[in-house]
Amino acid sequence: MMRNIGRMTVLMLVLTCIAPFVAYHLALGAAIGSLEGQLQRSLVVTNRAIETEIERFRYLPLVLGEDARIRALAGTERSPDVLEAANRYLETVVAQAGAAELYVLDERGIALAASNFATPETFVGHDYSFRPYFEDALRTGAGRYYAIGVTTRKPGYFLTSRIDVPGRPPIIVVVKADLLPFEATWKAAGVQTAIADQWGIVFLSGNPDWKYRPLVPLSPEALAHVEKERKYDGVNVAATRPILPTSVAALPSGEAEAPALLVEEGEQQLVAKFSVVQPDGWLVLAATSAGDTGKVAGFWALAALIAGIVATGTLYFLQQRALMIRTRLRQGEILERKVARRTRDLAREVEMRKRTEDELRHAQEGLIHSEKMAALGRMSTAIVHEVSQPLAALEATLATAGVLLEKGGTEKVGERLLDARALVKRMQRTVKHLKTFGRKGASDLEPVDMDLVIRNALDLAAPRAKTLGVVPFYDASGPAPVVTAVAVKLEQVMLNLILNALDAVEGREGPLILIRRTVEAGRVSVVVTDNGSGIAPEHRDRIAEPFFTTKLTGEGLGLGLAIATAILREFGGEITFAEAPGGGTVATVSMPIGSRSAIVEAAQ
Repeated sequence: MMRNIGRMTVLMLVLTCIAPFVAYHLALGAAIGSLEGQLQRSLVVTNRAIETEIERFRYLPLVLGEDARIRALAGTERSPDVLEAANRYLETVVAQAGAAELYVLDERGIALAASNFATPETFVGHDYSFRPYFEDALRTGAGRYYAIGVTTRKPGYFLTSRIDVPGRPPIIVVVKADLLPFEATWKAAGVQTAIADQWGIVFLSGNPDWKYRPLVPLSPEALAHVEKERKYDGVNVAATRPILPTSVAALPSGEAEAPALLVEEGEQQLVAKFSVVQPDGWLVLAATSAGDTGKVAGFWALAALIAGIVATGTLYFLQQRALMIRTRLRQGEILERKVARRTRDLAREVEMRKRTEDELRHAQEGLIHSEKMAALGRMSTAIVHEVSQPLAALEATLATAGVLLEKGGTEKVGERLLDARALVKRMQRTVKHLKTFGRKGASDLEPVDMDLVIRNALDLAAPRAKTLGVVPFYDASGPAPVVTAVAVKLEQVMLNLILNALDAVEGREGPLILIRRTVEAGRVSVVVTDNGSGIAPEHRDRIAEPFFTTKLTGEGLGLGLAIATAILREFGGEITFAEAPGGGTVATVSMPIGSRSAIVEAAQ
């Protein structure tokens, strides 16, 4: 026994000599691995931020290209009024959207209109045909490019879209996004982060010494492209020193599993990781100081040495104590270990279940809150539809009351004031409903007379119909059905359909709007038919999407039908659209008749 103890003591001494070296290398590898993990997470966040910022402006050129003021620039004759309208419109959009600049090029690359038309650095009249974003948009319909502006000397990310106007030369709409706020954020946070283009030239960096320096020596092809495209106009990138060590001849792959690189920055050594941002092929560089890794590794080596010495000194005592009580407590120790192990397992299982339940509850609460906020956002925009008509009717009623008062018709003035008061009360109900819409029980369901809802909607739409010279025809068959709903919401749906029908027949010869209400198989159907221009087949499936509209002059927000569809689903109903015989549109609203349970079953 003593011989065994002596052998173990010698073995412990040998291990004590080896342990510090092993601990140092393991700790160093773990520290660098930890730094790589931090850098990888930083790269993911940076990539997401860049992609989000670019996506924020990606569709802006296409949206601008649908405006009549921009499309008018495609004409061969561009009057001063047309150019002034386009310039003012671009200036307004820049102020609202947050882009750096907006401008429009003709098919030769000459700027026709720009948001900075009134500044000394205006783009109007400048030739940008040498820029790749112009060539790409002219060839493929869209382009993207990062460069220093040749006019403003300010860098930016350019997104372009080609706008094709039938019978006219195409125009190119360009949005310039400012990515310099990323630099300010990185500098304020003290983060060693940079972005390089496909040639490896850093154009954004939290480290000012890295900006406009290549990661590796530039090839003649890269220098030729940069010079031709005037990408970094005014900067001599060929004369700058590469950032990465001379041993690195090619650009890093940017793969997540690629090992980190060591970068010498002055007297400081940095650990650097890379990732790729598509579709531009940019390289994102994240680096952090590696100075503390040696200290951490030395600490663990020292700790291993001390632990070995202590362990060796106490080994003999522990072994002697173990030999004396080993036989008597063997079974007891085994049992205690099993009990302790099982207790720990049970404790971990209980804790894990509690944590899982808490996470599920928080996730459910977050989803419910998000859904409420989305519904509240949709209802907030609906106030335009709900209040605009009563306001118009209120204006007309008060104007009539004024005329009658001048003519001495005081009795009829009282009637008009009562009508105005009713309209005001209706707007109050609408606003009150919007304020409570964010809560689940904000609007209580109640029995609603469907015929009364339709008549109220017709009354609200009467001024508009009278202006157009249209008399909507209402045909109700059978007894008046009662549905379970919220009257104000249901009236909003019917009013929206009637107003859409009025818009469709505006300017047509022999306009006709027919509203037919029927009851069949426990459901009430309301069919609104018009002989207007109808819905194009390619738009029929998207007509109820939020923000989708075929009006190009700012007459609609594209939210009416989306809100109507959401309201009907709340009551267990639905809305469909079809083409009317002989031209026009047929909008059909279907709802269950009966109690609240019928609505729940229909919604399921």
